[in-house]
Amino acid sequence: MEIILKTDIAGLGYKNDVVNVKPGYGRNYLIPQGFAVQATGSNKKVLAENIKQVAHKAEKVKIDALALAEAIGDITLAIAAKVGESGKIFGRVTTIQISESLKEKGFDVDRKKIALDTEVKFVGDFTATLDLHKEVKHKVKFTVVAD
Repeated sequence: MEIILKTDIAGLGYKNDVVNVKPGYGRNYLIPQGFAVQATGSNKKVLAENIKQVAHKAEKVKIDALALAEAIGDITLAIAAKVGESGKIFGRVTTIQISESLKEKGFDVDRKKIALDTEVKFVGDFTATLDLHKEVKHKVKFTVVAD
């Protein structure tokens, strides 16, 4: 089943993408929740017109995302966590902590746009991926240190 996404959906696509999904997923979840519409001929024409109208706005958003990625650059964040004797942390480091650490440095990145490359359970160096835009992804390094 071919659908047009109305919002960004992790693992599926971005707003205004035309994607193929299983019919049950489209009919029973995406369309009723308002996340997508069926990709009929008329809906595709409406989509094409909307894309033309917002093309210049989308370019500005992309430029802002590139500027943010460049400003963040190669900084290394320090995340403090309570640590046991073996170097294993109590709990785990989450995207919320990374987002807060970036805010302290002056960069406002939503926690939903941060993905951890590996599960963080020990003290050490790790990386996270920032999904700033459809075409702009940036890696940020962080170090988990004992609190």
